Amino acid sequence: MFAAVDLGSNSFRLHIGRHEEGAIRIVKSAREPIRLGAGLDSRGNLTEAAMQSALACLARFADILSAYPLTEVRVVATNTMRIAKNAAQFLPLLEKAMRHPIEIISGEEEGRLIYLGVASSLDIEHERRLVIDIGGGSTELILGHGNEIERVESFGIGTVMQSQTFFPEGRIDAASYDAAILSARSVFEDAAPPYRPHFWNVAYGSSGTIRVIAEVIARNALGDGRLSIAGLHALKSRFIDAGQVSRIELSGMKPERAAVMVGGLAILIGLMEELGVELLAPIEAGLRMGVLWDLQLRGTRRDRRDQSVRAFLQRFQADELRAGQVAEVASSLYAQLKPAGDTYIKPLFWSGLLHEIGIAISHSGYHKHAAYMIEHGDLPGFTTREQRTMSTLILGQKGNLRKLNDALSDADFAKAVLALRLAVMLMHARIGIEPGYLRLKMKTRIDIELRRDLIDQHPTLLYWLEKERESWHEVGIDVGIRHIS
Repeated sequence: MFAAVDLGSNSFRLHIGRHEEGAIRIVKSAREPIRLGAGLDSRGNLTEAAMQSALACLARFADILSAYPLTEVRVVATNTMRIAKNAAQFLPLLEKAMRHPIEIISGEEEGRLIYLGVASSLDIEHERRLVIDIGGGSTELILGHGNEIERVESFGIGTVMQSQTFFPEGRIDAASYDAAILSARSVFEDAAPPYRPHFWNVAYGSSGTIRVIAEVIARNALGDGRLSIAGLHALKSRFIDAGQVSRIELSGMKPERAAVMVGGLAILIGLMEELGVELLAPIEAGLRMGVLWDLQLRGTRRDRRDQSVRAFLQRFQADELRAGQVAEVASSLYAQLKPAGDTYIKPLFWSGLLHEIGIAISHSGYHKHAAYMIEHGDLPGFTTREQRTMSTLILGQKGNLRKLNDALSDADFAKAVLALRLAVMLMHARIGIEPGYLRLKMKTRIDIELRRDLIDQHPTLLYWLEKERESWHEVGIDVGIRHIS
């Protein structure tokens, strides 16, 4: 049983699901209209009132989660937390209230998860599709073929800001609507060509905003009742006739949602007109369902992160044989060190595979280039925190250890750094390690035991190990080296 929590710019939502007979069945859902995106002040900081509202909600969500036997929980935050100036200071408080780590995901990762949720729910193998998701703070466009994503982009336009900008104090008129639609079209104008209809067969709308708009159009017999340009303009006319958000009365629309629906409708009209989308099919799947499927796939060894690492290796033309050797040796050495948990097992393996990609930029200081590329690159499936962990490991693969700052205070992470450094050193010295040739321990100090015949075969090995001893000594960790028969 898995849980997905989405800290959106408009609402916070929670799904708890169980994988049964090839599908994920939702056993519990929760939604609270936090309006986090509306809680940004003129300097781009979240206000105290917005933060307190968010913390109270997450405390309630944490209580819900505690009532279920969950295998794994993933909490993701989207656009407002991406852009809030005080997000870094606020995040630890959110995690304390949630009782789980929270990842601020990129717009591209958000789009990937949205598409995964849609594709997994449809299960139509060869369909070429466009998926549109209009959220409180951003809009995602994803082009795909079956389960495979071909293109994904995130745009910083959402229902909250569009409503606040063009319909202040809830006032609605024709001129404001025309301006809001034109503004939306301008955002998508340059990016539109790859998403036009000849690249796909069916267009889906996955967000709550789109589903509500579709329901309101159908229940109020607007236009032809479908989610078409005609239906959207018919709904727009009803909003304009109301003249004020508080006076909108339509079947299927809750009063508290009307305030953001006016801006969401303007974005949807602008987007469909700019892309040339005639009909949009609303679908009850998106980010949270994508997170649940991602957790399920990770548990069945079909981890999207493995594909991302392999694609990165090929993109930067790294030597896959050398990469594989380092990854395998580092993992073997790390197992000898008996880490307390499994947090760094996969990141270490992936770091071993990616440790040399910086050579594509420069042979000098390649580890620094690789670290930067991993931290800031687009690696689908990875969280920001995971990329930062791998970046730090790769940065620490050679040279002084002082640059890692306090990261070595985590004992398991320090063991991972040691394992990677030794694996890289052995690979560069062209030394293959057979079982029993090298033994490692690391507690308050590092103990390395080497077979004497290994030293006889590779006389430079002691030189490199002495350099390694000096590096660890600089950060207050002693290294003992002992020869064994």
